[in-house]
Amino acid sequence: MPYRTLNPTTEEEVARYDLHTDSAVDAALASSARAFDAWRETAVAERGASLERAAELLESESSLLARLMALEMGKPLAQGEAEARKCAWGCRFYAGSAEAFLRAEPRATEGASAWVRREPLGPLLAIMPWNFPFWQFYRFAAPALAAGNTVVLKHAPSTPQCALAIEDLMRRAGFPVGVVQNLFLSDDQAARVIADDRVRGVTLTGSTRAGQAVAALAGRHVKPAVMELGGADPFIVLDDADLAEAVRAGVDARCQNSGQSCIAAKRFLVQRGIAAAFRESFVAAMTARRVGDPLESGIDIGPLARADLRDRLDEQVRRSLEAGARALCGGARPPGRGYFYPPTVLAEVRAESPAAEEELFGPVAALVEFGRDDEAVALANATRYGLGASLWTRDRERAHRLVPRIEAGSVFVNGLVKSDPRLPFGGVKDSGFGRELGREGLDEFVNLKTVWMA
Repeated sequence: MPYRTLNPTTEEEVARYDLHTDSAVDAALASSARAFDAWRETAVAERGASLERAAELLESESSLLARLMALEMGKPLAQGEAEARKCAWGCRFYAGSAEAFLRAEPRATEGASAWVRREPLGPLLAIMPWNFPFWQFYRFAAPALAAGNTVVLKHAPSTPQCALAIEDLMRRAGFPVGVVQNLFLSDDQAARVIADDRVRGVTLTGSTRAGQAVAALAGRHVKPAVMELGGADPFIVLDDADLAEAVRAGVDARCQNSGQSCIAAKRFLVQRGIAAAFRESFVAAMTARRVGDPLESGIDIGPLARADLRDRLDEQVRRSLEAGARALCGGARPPGRGYFYPPTVLAEVRAESPAAEEELFGPVAALVEFGRDDEAVALANATRYGLGASLWTRDRERAHRLVPRIEAGSVFVNGLVKSDPRLPFGGVKDSGFGRELGREGLDEFVNLKTVWMA
């Protein structure tokens, strides 16, 4: 199956690319292994300088990269430019922090001296998704490259031009030949790459099903892995919350990237005393979002990235309505070309319905009322996912009581869940394992070597 760009707004094919041959894949892995021998010995400051140059290119070319995202997966231009700038931030963070993160740590023992070194592992395979086609790569690659690893990228088959743009940008930033390479791989080829002795680790951002398959392969070959998978994040609004701010943030959280984000708020749990007021304001704000061609200015929500994604979302909404939910706005696939889906709010969502149990990957919000704080925690945890959670309250003590009880990799109080280069990011349960970003993200793909001297 070839990689191809299919414009989700027009449904027209823009470009098509053949898979790399097995011999080309072997050559790329050999190049990655050779490059690693030199890259690991390159001074940390020099590796950081390459990341800094990448950041400059990401910023100066953000409008071009945003246009690629719009054409390949439907991201509105302003959001695409913001994504490119965030990639630059991630590169600069590790360019400036790697020296401290990699510095040997002395430890007190009965020996004359002991310390912990952080050493790179080698070539790493990155299996990346289409929804944040630049950020997801740089979120992994910036710390991995700063630590001295090399990277082989297998991007989503629907975003090949973004993949090629990444490879070209990193080459122009000064990364040596073989340090960052893109390969168009089938799933079978990717499995063989994971098994290859030259590849020392693998990371995947994608669905839970894909993560299960890749994690099993990595485990079979005893290789470290990071799995950043799906989510059904709760957005908990307590009765003492700033209602206007919670509504504004909630709509932003649900509609960012046309709702196609693993860390987007999906289940809105609202305390009964304020539920009617929240519902009225939330529906009004959702319906005010502008849907259209992502290449036009002022568009908030573009098309979903693919026809199958739009069709699955539509089917999940229909099944939720059949189970007793009520659509307060949207709720039906519009006619015409393009993989559009309207901002949708579902109320009276039943616990057994898709809107409560499954990940909704599009601009669809499920509203659920609760009474006591304990009920909010139970509802928040009543999912197989555990990526992020957002909690809204003016009472800091109340927040401190509830945060430890929420099963998630991140809890943001009075704010949107988001990834930040300074903080570790990842999930629990079916949302995956391992961490990206922060020092913890760098540590995932280094050898923590203990050195002890008598």
